[in-house]
Amino acid sequence: MRSSFALIATAGIIALTLSGCASAPTPDTGSGDSSNAVTVTGEFGEEPRVEFPSPLAPEETQCTEVIEGEGEFLQEGQLVMLGASLFNGSTGELVQAIGYDDDPAPLALGGDTLIAFTKGLSCAREGSRVVVVAPSEEAIRPSEDPSGAEGRESLVAVFDVQRAFPARADGAVRLSRDGFPAVVLAPDGRPGITVPNADPFETTEVEVLKEGSGEVVESGDAVVVHYTGVTWDDSTVLEDSTWPNGAPTIVTVTDDEGGQMPQGFSEAVIGQKVGSQVAVVVPPSAGFGDQGNANVPPGATLFYVIDILGVL
Repeated sequence: MRSSFALIATAGIIALTLSGCASAPTPDTGSGDSSNAVTVTGEFGEEPRVEFPSPLAPEETQCTEVIEGEGEFLQEGQLVMLGASLFNGSTGELVQAIGYDDDPAPLALGGDTLIAFTKGLSCAREGSRVVVVAPSEEAIRPSEDPSGAEGRESLVAVFDVQRAFPARADGAVRLSRDGFPAVVLAPDGRPGITVPNADPFETTEVEVLKEGSGEVVESGDAVVVHYTGVTWDDSTVLEDSTWPNGAPTIVTVTDDEGGQMPQGFSEAVIGQKVGSQVAVVVPPSAGFGDQGNANVPPGATLFYVIDILGVL
């Protein structure tokens, strides 16, 4: 049961969108008798004192906002930095406390994060302290079978949401040169990519599709990004792409070779402003070379669409 409670934190282009103005997110759940029965004291951002009668046995995930945050409610597809105290709701046992002492932990809402976390945090905002109480069937990952969790322990979580990153780039749309793949954005911001039937560029080529107004990314920064990468030859989507996986991620970009991401990826992000969306053609020399890897063919040219959502 302890492993179920572990925090899961762990691309001329014309950028078109199929949606109009996005409506404000609304919570997927609300408070109830179980979440209201949890008493939380202590300063925001510090590990709290939590008391509740056990066992708690809610029929569905409940969320109560103990300290009111600001801005819009969180939604699936966002990444947040938070402190979390996790309890077995059936026994009252503390399972894990993480993200306190000025060292908040990352949590992506959506993807394979626990259903209870994504659903429960929909009633939170940046600056919120919330209580989430969930039945065993929702204290699992979406990839797991809920019937296998029936009748097991419930979950109680207290989250301090210290920082929330947007789900998509929000910069001003810009046009770019001919010859790049075409990018069309779905209503949720997911990029659809059409690669032209032409030879790829032989050097790293970067175009800004949306220009943000936030902090400038520097070499060595840990950056919150949402991206899709494809091969130029056959438009195969790279397995590490975050949009198909359901949530943003954190990567470190660097001028040095041998970094976490292909050199062309880092080159596209460094020097850009938070809120920007960039597209980059990555030749083999700035990608995975003539050897490729398990997911990228040898000598492949790649194309990424990257939303730059924040710097840690």
